[in-house]
Amino acid sequence: MNCERALVAGAGIGGLAAAVALRNAGFEPLVLERAATTREAGAGLLLGANAVAALHSLGLHETASGLGVPTTAGLLRDPRGETLADLRLPAGSERLGADSMAVSRPELVSALVSAAGGDVVRTVRRVAGLRRTEGGVAAVLEGGGEERGRVLIGADGLHSTVRAVRGRPREARFENPPRYAGYTAWRGVARRAGGLVPRGVGLETWGRGVRFGCVYIGGGRVYWFATQNAPEGARDVPGESRARVLGLLRGWHEPVQALVRATPEEEIRRDDIYDRDPTLRWGSGPVTLLGDAAHPMTPNLGQGAGQALVDAAALGGALSRPGTPEAGLRLYERRRAAPAAALVLLSRYAGVAGQLESPTLTGLRDRVFRAAPRRLKERQLREMLGYRGR
Repeated sequence: MNCERALVAGAGIGGLAAAVALRNAGFEPLVLERAATTREAGAGLLLGANAVAALHSLGLHETASGLGVPTTAGLLRDPRGETLADLRLPAGSERLGADSMAVSRPELVSALVSAAGGDVVRTVRRVAGLRRTEGGVAAVLEGGGEERGRVLIGADGLHSTVRAVRGRPREARFENPPRYAGYTAWRGVARRAGGLVPRGVGLETWGRGVRFGCVYIGGGRVYWFATQNAPEGARDVPGESRARVLGLLRGWHEPVQALVRATPEEEIRRDDIYDRDPTLRWGSGPVTLLGDAAHPMTPNLGQGAGQALVDAAALGGALSRPGTPEAGLRLYERRRAAPAAALVLLSRYAGVAGQLESPTLTGLRDRVFRAAPRRLKERQLREMLGYRGR
């Protein structure tokens, strides 16, 4: 055990999982979070089999098993409720030894905080810059001061400061900026709604430029989302988000509207959807990136948070091998950059298909889904949920 300090920028899912991985690899992690609390805003998410397997490899078997509801089937419908695809997955994965799980996002963050150790997180500590030192790297903090470590992992999200300053200053000018996907999303959790949807099945409905999806996450709660093609930066009138979503889904099959009505107005969150053109170069020297800082992706495959967990597991494995920490970081990048880039693009294309508005194109899309052999559709779903490896 080398017990050298490792810095992590960002206390989201990826940053906290990275702290667990770094501790497993023999480092002393310190997580720097710009917010005043580690409490996660958000609703729910689907962790693919690869993400659950990553939790296992981080030593969090009990965390994974107690988090949510195994979800091993998917049902895709049109707004009238007619089935486009009814897909089933096996009860377990021979390759990964894990099932996909539908979980509460705040509960996952809370579990990761406990696993990382609450004392490793320093809040109101925004990383504003980096400085290379003889023994590693210093994170320069906004407002003054710095923290030093042997390595620094940038897990500070879509607008990552670490990403912007990780190399030579000139490099930041050539970075691809975040790309607006063309649609916005509302998310919420319907309470006391467990009887409205089947357990263990992810439900999704595709309309014209509008989608709706939901999944049971335990405790009588159902996580749901709705998307709509919209100009970037548009916002709801305060207090009218629920009415806005209900208007989008007027006439759609139940329990779509019932789930929205069962969600308190103040708990409905709206966010524009972004990704970034992928790059295979995540860092240099003692600095690298993880999660959305490295490969932000649209949520269409349910792999955003899951890929951050897979990153963390791969990071810990690479840094546990003999060699310098810098060599471990480059090994981690070689293992993760290409697979993550492929998922960024696959998720982008899935969103394009899901958000089609043309009656002709949406009609063709729906016919293709209905006609495709079930075996082909299930194989594609297996791949999206990580059943064919990491």
